[in-house]
Amino acid sequence: MWKVLNRAGLSRRRVTAKEPANSYEWPCPGDLLHMDVSRYARFRPGWALTGERSQAGRHWMRPETRVGFDYAHAIVDDHSRAYVELHDNDRAATVTAFVERALAHGARHGVGAKRLMTDNAFAYVRNRSLRELLNARGIRHLTTQPYRPRTNGKVERFQQTMAREWAYGLIYPTHRERATALPHWLEHYNHRRPHSSIGDRPPISRVHNVRG
Repeated sequence: MWKVLNRAGLSRRRVTAKEPANSYEWPCPGDLLHMDVSRYARFRPGWALTGERSQAGRHWMRPETRVGFDYAHAIVDDHSRAYVELHDNDRAATVTAFVERALAHGARHGVGAKRLMTDNAFAYVRNRSLRELLNARGIRHLTTQPYRPRTNGKVERFQQTMAREWAYGLIYPTHRERATALPHWLEHYNHRRPHSSIGDRPPISRVHNVRG
């Protein structure tokens, strides 16, 4: 079969041309916020800490002993910095309360939001309390194109960095220690970690420049 396909030039899938990079940046902090949520399994001490690989040592993997998930709700300012909270769900009420606290956090740094971009998840697009909050603040709600996560690529890229450097970058005894480490990593990300895309400066420097 392969020889027949090869003679017809059909033995390999055609390579599709990659789409050009879509790099953009709004001029001021708050012009566009990107929001998304990522899920991390909770866990108890495993073999990396206990050294126990037996079935008895893996009791925490059984369905009856699983401890759920941490949901990392994240907002990334297109121009400056990131804000993250951990919760035990991604329901509509949790999303709205998270957005309200994120807006207040930005306001304390002199950043007023104008637009918020999310994917088309039910908790975002069918969330009445979120819609009322955004309308009351005069914030426009934008949604991504279906099946195109690159539309919201800045928060997607941030989540990859967060997973690599915070969630999986260290060995934590339990998920509680991992959750405790998040504020420290986020402070490092926003205030000290150099970003090559903005001249090896930390994101908070963009806020200071705008405010003078």
